[in-house]
Amino acid sequence: MDLMGKPIDHGYRMPAEWEPHSQCWIGWPERPDNWRDNAVHAQRVFVSVAQAISRFEYVTVCASSAQWTKARDQLPKHIRVVEMSMNDSWFRDTGPTFVIRKGAESSQNLEPSVAGIDWTFNSWGGIEDGCYADWSQDLLIARKILSIERFPRFPQTMILEGGSIHVDGDGTCLTTEECLLNKNRNPDMTKEEIESELKAYLGVSKVIWLPRGLYGDDDTNGHIDSMCSFVKPGVVLLSWTDDKCDLQHERSLEALTILENSTDAMGRKLRVIKLHVPGPLYMTEEEANGLAKGDGIPRLPGTRLAASYVNFYIANGAIITPQFGDMWDDEAVRVLSHAFPDHEVVRIEGAREIVLGGGNIHCITQQQPRSP
Repeated sequence: MDLMGKPIDHGYRMPAEWEPHSQCWIGWPERPDNWRDNAVHAQRVFVSVAQAISRFEYVTVCASSAQWTKARDQLPKHIRVVEMSMNDSWFRDTGPTFVIRKGAESSQNLEPSVAGIDWTFNSWGGIEDGCYADWSQDLLIARKILSIERFPRFPQTMILEGGSIHVDGDGTCLTTEECLLNKNRNPDMTKEEIESELKAYLGVSKVIWLPRGLYGDDDTNGHIDSMCSFVKPGVVLLSWTDDKCDLQHERSLEALTILENSTDAMGRKLRVIKLHVPGPLYMTEEEANGLAKGDGIPRLPGTRLAASYVNFYIANGAIITPQFGDMWDDEAVRVLSHAFPDHEVVRIEGAREIVLGGGNIHCITQQQPRSP
């Protein structure tokens, strides 16, 4: 069922990611031009992510008909596996953005307390700049998930990926100009028009724009979810490096200046917690050689990987965080443990395999909020 109008007109808002979930949605990787060695390594790590999250909330994994049996065999029985076609497995960006409302009766009927926004997707940039040439199956993922759950759908013609926005559940949204103002997304919309749509669809009253995302995050044109995220209203985590010779330092310092001089929708001055990036990490020749030829974006040896500890998943009572076998792994766990004292920090070893495909744990997951 499609709902007419905008979510805010119906009393819906996007909840913060630490608000209670009913389940988590995850795709299943398989395309050989993006996941090396026919995705066997990536599938192993996806299983680890799904298993970790399933300790705290229900998990549904979606796999193509060709991969359903393989996914079912590798995942524990308590994790639901659903057959679904997809061009790739980035459910943060292709799945619905769930919104919730207080159960108030409309003039016609009692509207459900959970619905989903179905943004338009163009493979992170369209034919010229996108990550692959055919995204026709990805365009249907949000609608299919909402249909499975029998949730209403808010169709949206604006091109937007879920990894490009982050909300505090209290009226504030974080995003980047590098992504949302990129001409490969919505060239006919102004910054003011895009911000107006974010407010109407996410139920926020203030949007904080950072100029750029993480250095090297070229696939997504600088999604916010590898650069900065809310810990709670008024507090954010920021990808950071102390190395002034690292090209990330300029981006982090730029963002820090903006954040420390910003207030949220409720007038709170933002407090920034620095979370050091790993590495730098680079794609090896062996990793690049494991990719098949296809229409996916080329991944070349020596390319800097967009690795970040900010790209974690908040489950019910847990932080599912990437680990890279790097000197900063333990420090990241320490910082996250202090930032989320009521959550268990769960390490996912080998998360480098997800980064090789262009994202990380937050990018492959999509939380479904519990009904208020």
